[in-house]
Amino acid sequence: MGEAPEEQEHEPDYRFTLANERTFLAWLRTSLSLLAAGVAVVQLLPEFAIPGTRAVVGGLLTALAVVTAAGGVLRWRGVETAIRRGRPLPRQRLPYVLAAGLVTLALLGLAIVAFRSAA
Repeated sequence: MGEAPEEQEHEPDYRFTLANERTFLAWLRTSLSLLAAGVAVVQLLPEFAIPGTRAVVGGLLTALAVVTAAGGVLRWRGVETAIRRGRPLPRQRLPYVLAAGLVTLALLGLAIVAFRSAA
């Protein structure tokens, strides 16, 4: 038979689609910045006082870049679907994940500075 009324898609106002696309591109820029930071930490900074810490920080930044890019794609698709079907926008968990990752990295940075000052 036919699709349920809430599943029927319609062409939305193009401004909403373009706004969703701009938000997606912002997530990709954030991901690219995190990736560049991860590469810079591993390739450009001197070794930290704690062996292997530089690789851990670079790896965490790179992992956060992957999560941000993948989450941005999933968010874009979910919002686009909601707009086209006239549904409420889906709740977003990605900002919490990104914030938790950055807080973790900041705390690790503080620990590195404190360890260096103590040594």
